[in-house]
Amino acid sequence: MKMRAITLAALAALIMAGSWVASPARAQASAASAAQDDPQTQTAVADYNAGNFGAALKEFHDAAERGNRLAQFNYAMMLLNGEGTKADVDEGRKWLRKAADANMSHAQYVYGKMYDDGDFVARDPAEAHQWFLKAAQQGHVQAELALANQFLDGRGTARDDKQAFYWYKKAAEGGDMTAQYVTGSFYERGGAGVERNLNVARAYYAAAAAQGDPAARLKFQQLSAELQREAKSPAAKPKAASQ
Repeated sequence: MKMRAITLAALAALIMAGSWVASPARAQASAASAAQDDPQTQTAVADYNAGNFGAALKEFHDAAERGNRLAQFNYAMMLLNGEGTKADVDEGRKWLRKAADANMSHAQYVYGKMYDDGDFVARDPAEAHQWFLKAAQQGHVQAELALANQFLDGRGTARDDKQAFYWYKKAAEGGDMTAQYVTGSFYERGGAGVERNLNVARAYYAAAAAQGDPAARLKFQQLSAELQREAKSPAAKPKAASQ
């Protein structure tokens, strides 16, 4: 699992690209604010962007020691990836946990993903679930999607389609393309406490299609045609009032 430090220059690109290493916009804005509030973290970000990894590593370390969450996260990423130093998984994991414990939602998501994937740690979906939940409760879109997948699969928690739908819809509303498609499929078929609604399903498919999902585009076209047929069918026409 290759991860990157979050840098100010990369914030906007990460948000637009939707990379899994990026936090949602709110978390990114918080990270930017954290750097701006701490001159040493700001300097470290500039050095990292310039490729001065050795200097950035020390500066992130010093800011991390003072409790800056962004510095803790970025220092962890540099240690895990061996940027500016030899890779040190144990130390990197320790600092990532510090950022997660400090309630940085993206650190919580990445820490949970480690356990879900079994990268750098023994695979433990139940442990992952706890961290995904913490991040999702703060509105972290990728954590919402990861949590929904766990509920749907019964991985790390009991299977619960209603909870899966709840978190898919949250992630869909946050702009995640995959979640938009899956939410559309829930509305298309109904069940799990979701009332079947082809118009709503089509809207979610349209949102995913607008982001480039070809399967969602096909679904949108299919439902559009089905809704047109229903509108033209005799059963859809209102009956004349009896005299």
